[in-house]
Amino acid sequence: MSAPYVPVLFMLALGFGFAALSVFTSLVVGPKRYNRAKLEAYECGIQPTPQAAGGGRVPIKYYLTAMLFIVFDIESVFLYPFAVAFNKLGLFALVEMVLFILTVFVAYAYVWRRGGLDWD
Repeated sequence: MSAPYVPVLFMLALGFGFAALSVFTSLVVGPKRYNRAKLEAYECGIQPTPQAAGGGRVPIKYYLTAMLFIVFDIESVFLYPFAVAFNKLGLFALVEMVLFILTVFVAYAYVWRRGGLDWD
């Protein structure tokens, strides 16, 4: 019963083993000369400050763009398996996919009308 999963478990164990070996090797072989400059956060040559530039606030447009990306990315994730198995699914799956695409298109039109895709 579990014979088909043996290669997957083997690859998982091999991956974890490689990761653990890499971390252990870097601890043993890596340089041990630490100073205050090396322990600070790297800020591209700019002196790090406790507050981010511009007051520390991130514009809400950044999060809205990220959520839009996720919505349309999920749409493509659902479209690929449908396209692969299109011949076997039949008319019901076609109707369901058209409804799904229409729903996402309505969301896309709404975002477009509201200016969510305008880059400042």
